[in-house]
Amino acid sequence: MSKSSKSSTEWDKHWQEYSKMLEKWKDVFQTFQNTTIEMQKKYNEVMEQAATSSSKDTMKQFGENWQKAMNQAGMDTFKQFSTNWENAMNEYTANAFKQFSENWQNTLNQSGMEYFKSYGDMMNKFAETWQNMWQK
Repeated sequence: MSKSSKSSTEWDKHWQEYSKMLEKWKDVFQTFQNTTIEMQKKYNEVMEQAATSSSKDTMKQFGENWQKAMNQAGMDTFKQFSTNWENAMNEYTANAFKQFSENWQNTLNQSGMEYFKSYGDMMNKFAETWQNMWQK
């Protein structure tokens, strides 16, 4: 087998593996999207009921309590980016910017999951706040 044929075979193998993983990712993502839509529908139903059966002051208090409960949700990624950039600027060397790039890539890789986690945390805090106010 020539070097070119071997490279082509390896390329095909990698491409097939990648394609399989991409399809798997699409399936998981679609499931996540569908579940998020269903959860959002239930959230809307709960909020509609709350709005019609609670006073404006109670709803205001609920909103304040919910905001307090999720105060830091979703902010860590941006704080990390800023800190890493400042560190690179302070050192101002090729190695510092390489380190920034690596940190940034790690943050980006985590940020997608962090967004989903933050959304889940936010909705969990919604449920906790709801239970604290109405389930007593």
